Amino acid sequence: MNRQEHLRRLVANIGFEVMPFKDIEHKAVDLVDPSVPLTVTTTAAKGLDRTLDVAIHLRERGFDVAPHLAARLFRDDQHTAEVVQHLVANGVERVFVIGGDGPEPEGKFFDALALLESIARTGHRFREVGIGGYPEGHPNFSTDVAEKALVEKSLHADRVITQMCFDPKVTTAWAGDMARAGAHLTFYAGMPGPVNRQKLIRISASLGLGTSARFLQKQKGLWRFLMPGAYNPSKLLRGLAAAQPESEPLVHGIHLFTFNELAGAEKWRLKLRRETGLD
Repeated sequence: MNRQEHLRRLVANIGFEVMPFKDIEHKAVDLVDPSVPLTVTTTAAKGLDRTLDVAIHLRERGFDVAPHLAARLFRDDQHTAEVVQHLVANGVERVFVIGGDGPEPEGKFFDALALLESIARTGHRFREVGIGGYPEGHPNFSTDVAEKALVEKSLHADRVITQMCFDPKVTTAWAGDMARAGAHLTFYAGMPGPVNRQKLIRISASLGLGTSARFLQKQKGLWRFLMPGAYNPSKLLRGLAAAQPESEPLVHGIHLFTFNELAGAEKWRLKLRRETGLD
């Protein structure tokens, strides 16, 4: 595959992440084509039930949607079974399993692997199970520990969604390393959508989505990044396409952190589809 073919494949496989805040269901229906896969985050403030409700409502409106399931919000295997049954009964076929950010777990699960194993014990297999990846390292674990955990989780998963990384070569090299280590999964690169730059820094820092001080310190034109206006992810997307090996594409698609700025995200996606000849 040449660079343009890599770009077309990435553009054809863009999904949006949304946060379960007020009116997000209506915004998604009004602004986003239902062919776009969605994921719904879990927040400590809103809780797991809100995420499940939003995911089910979006599924009822025709979206292929995956709720974030945060292990630290689950009490035990019975709770897992109840959530799985609830999702299956309402047609939700994909999930994204994370550890969660709560300082103390509500039950017996401390990390994503424990919840993945609990889901496996229910006997149900979702069409797709996603897990998180950290190309620039996990803030709470050493690189070796994080990579070993990813390989262990990959036995129960189908897809890896990376945290935001602004260096496409780092993301691609990391995906290759993980595949060679035994994580034989489909890799999706996490990147921010076209949002206000100040909002990008503020929200991504508060949600732990990878905008690190390291990245900001490395920017030669930091003052330009901080100027008013929208951040445009197109350069990062094209860089990711260029970084893929011709013989072995490592990153299959894009997981767009929209911060609920859906109008701009969908406008950007549709423009890319026209530019790459997909529409």
